[in-house]
Amino acid sequence: MTVIVDYGVGNLFSLRSSLRFIGEEAAVSREPEELRAADRIILPGVGAFEDAARKLRELELDKIIIELSGEGRPLLGICLGMQLLFERSFEFGVWEGLGLLPGEVRPIEPVIPPDFKVPHIGWNALRFSEAGRESGLLKYTKEGEYVYFVHSYAAMGCEESLLADTEYGGFLTAAVGRENVFGTQFHPEKSGEAGLRILKGFCEL
Repeated sequence: MTVIVDYGVGNLFSLRSSLRFIGEEAAVSREPEELRAADRIILPGVGAFEDAARKLRELELDKIIIELSGEGRPLLGICLGMQLLFERSFEFGVWEGLGLLPGEVRPIEPVIPPDFKVPHIGWNALRFSEAGRESGLLKYTKEGEYVYFVHSYAAMGCEESLLADTEYGGFLTAAVGRENVFGTQFHPEKSGEAGLRILKGFCEL
C-alpha cells in the first residue's frame, strides 16, 4: 500500500484517485502506525515552504518521514513536497527542509528571461539526465514527454540527484532521485497518462 501524508497541504484526494486508477491501493493518513505500515510514502504539497515545514514539525511527521526513508522506504515528494526533501529553502526567508537530499530551493527568476512569467504554469517537456534514463521512477516515461508544472521556486545545486529537468527560458529541476528518495517538481496527478506512468514506476519500486 502507498500512503499519502496528510498534513493539511496538497491535492490529497486527486492523488489518491490517480493511484487507485493505476490499481495501487492507496490511503491518506497522518497516523504514525499507518505510515510505518506503508510499502511506500508520498509527500504532496502546495503553498508556502515555511508553512508546510512548520505543519510537518508540529505533527512530528518530519521525524517519521526521516526515520522511514532512512530505513529504505520509497518516498516521493511532489511539487512543494519535493522541495521539502532538500536542505533549505529561500522562499521569503531561510527555512530548513528535511535534509534528505543535498541542495537548496531558490526563486526561478534569476534562471529565466525577464519576460517569462512567474509562477511557471503549464506543460513542459522532460529532459533526462544519465541517471534519469536508468531510474525506475521514469522507466515508463519517454524523454520529451510533457508534464504539468505550477511553481515559482526550484531546487538548485542538486546535480547529484538530478533525474530530469525542463526548459522554461532556462533549465529548471523537474525530477530528482537518490537511492529510495524521489521528487517531482511537476504534478503527476495532473499530467495525464504521462503522470500516471510515473506514479506506476514509483509504485513498483
